Amino acid sequence: MTSPLIVPASARPDAEGSVLRITPESAGWQYVGFEALKLEAGQRVRRETGEREACLVLLSGRANVSTAAAEWTDIGGRMSVFEKMPPYSVYVPSGDRYELTALTDVEVAVCTAPGRGGHEARLIAPEQVGAEKRGSGSNERLVHNILPEGEPADSLLVVEVFTPEGNWSSYPPHKHDRDALPDESLLEETYYYRVEPSQGFAIQRVYTDDRSLDETLAVADGQAVLVPKGYHPVAAPAGYEVYYLNVMAGPIRTWRFHNDPDHEWMLKK
Repeated sequence: MTSPLIVPASARPDAEGSVLRITPESAGWQYVGFEALKLEAGQRVRRETGEREACLVLLSGRANVSTAAAEWTDIGGRMSVFEKMPPYSVYVPSGDRYELTALTDVEVAVCTAPGRGGHEARLIAPEQVGAEKRGSGSNERLVHNILPEGEPADSLLVVEVFTPEGNWSSYPPHKHDRDALPDESLLEETYYYRVEPSQGFAIQRVYTDDRSLDETLAVADGQAVLVPKGYHPVAAPAGYEVYYLNVMAGPIRTWRFHNDPDHEWMLKK
């Protein structure tokens, strides 16, 4: 039986190219929305943002993107996320619109959260994306900070992570499910997975201190995981590299996490 925390992808895109869609209503929470689109060359999608801001992440392929007041042509550099170049993305505020036209086959992540219309639409080019190695040894991973809290937005935080085969990430286990600043922030989170080779899988555990939530998930290429609360470490099995795109949002736009005390000791090694 599939876990209710796993959101599977459709076998075929719908008329707008959507293969996976998460809304606050479908997730049973308040803030984060996520959608994966797969468009063929020449296909176009047009949306109003309404009361939500959006970050369009070009996971692969090239496209033209326009908003009510701006336009960017032929953006996108990598043809697979596993090329590991930072992506092109477009931030679109609430009360705006966007139109995306695929120039090649394109995979696009549409990340949304409540907006206040306080920022201009803008291109986030690869050179504006902070790249860093986190961890060491079997805990090392590559992180691309696409829309971190230091960059303008109302609610959204967006990051992508590459976990080498045999390694762990989102580790040691941490959580951010309490509005208890400055120690911890309340952030809902989605993980959108790609696996190379694609027949592989990732392992993710989602659990709380009292174990009222405690699930260990085998996540396939193209699936997403909901993290409404609790710790949420990830492992990449031998032979398979794991990519995931994280979208986070909550009442305050800051990332402050709490490590599982049982495993925090390893940070002091």
